[in-house]
Amino acid sequence: MKARFLVPLILFLLLIGLFVAGLKLDPRKVPSPLIDKPAPQFSLPGLLDKEKIIDTAELTKHKVSLFNVWATWCVACRQEHPFLMALARAGDVPIYGLNYKDKREDAIRWLNQYGNPYVANAFDEDGRVGIEWGVYGTPETFVIDSKGIVRYKQIGPLTEQVWQETILPLINEIRAEEG
Repeated sequence: MKARFLVPLILFLLLIGLFVAGLKLDPRKVPSPLIDKPAPQFSLPGLLDKEKIIDTAELTKHKVSLFNVWATWCVACRQEHPFLMALARAGDVPIYGLNYKDKREDAIRWLNQYGNPYVANAFDEDGRVGIEWGVYGTPETFVIDSKGIVRYKQIGPLTEQVWQETILPLINEIRAEEG
C-alpha cells in the first residue's frame, strides 16, 4: 500500500530535480553537432536576385566568414541588425545571410529600411536549409573557415561583447592557422 504512494512521489521529486537542473542551463551554449565538421551543402536562390544562386561554396571565398540566419519576424534580429551593419562597415569579415522562413517582399523591404550588411543573402522560404544547419531559432550565426568547416555557432543576437570575447578571438585564431 505504501509503495503505491511512494513511487509517484519519488517520480515527482525526480522530475522536479530535472526541472531545477534545466533552469541552470544556458540555451545559448547548446553545442552544435556541426562544430568542426563541413558546413551542410545548400544551393538557394538569392534574396535580392532570384536568378543568382547562393551556395555553400560562396561561404568559402574568404579566409573566414560569418553565416547569419535571420528573419523579419524575429525581434532579436532587429536588435542584432545595427551591430551587423557596424561589422559590415568595418569590413573585418564578410557576412553572408540566410533569410529563414520569410516572405521575399518583407525581407527586401527590411533590408531597404535598415540596411544590408550581407555580401550575399540566400532565400530559404521553406526553412529546409535552416533545418539542415540545425537552426531552431533566429538569429543564429556560424563562423565558417576557408575550408568550409563550421568553427562556431552563436545562438541569439551578436553583440559587441560576444564579438570581442568569443568571435573575434576565434577569427584571429583561424586566420593565424590559415596563414
